Amino acid sequence: MYALHVSQWPVRRENAQPSHAPRLKYVRKTEVPIGKVKWYDNEKGFGLIIDEDGREVFLRSNQLPAAAGEIRPGTRMEFGIAESRRGAQAMNAHLLDQGPSVAKAKRMPARDLAPIVQDLVSLLERSVGSLTNGKYPEGDAARIAAALRKVADNFDA
Repeated sequence: MYALHVSQWPVRRENAQPSHAPRLKYVRKTEVPIGKVKWYDNEKGFGLIIDEDGREVFLRSNQLPAAAGEIRPGTRMEFGIAESRRGAQAMNAHLLDQGPSVAKAKRMPARDLAPIVQDLVSLLERSVGSLTNGKYPEGDAARIAAALRKVADNFDA
């Protein structure tokens, strides 16, 4: 990030007329800290970020963007730091990327899910006849519901 800095004293050059216009130069600003969420309670609206130097920084929900959604451990953030009596607090935090999904890490491999989807399709095809007659399938209802939940949980992760 660069900021525009106006110098009050003009620079004299040989054989140049004196100029009273301010001279512009770019000065490197300090970097914005980046850190990862150590923990965050979405219900209570606060948590801790560990910055690049290993320092813990308190994070409140009102310092997050409105569309932040659920904050998970491992989420990378860019933020400002304000020192207070209670320690460092994150200011104006921005999400860089979401942390790793626990659900995605625990979902079953696609090859293992394929037979479950095939069984689900055959169970649903068998139940179409009773549904068109206005009745719910009785014998396979629990198996259909369990297979639907399993497939939905893996697809949704």
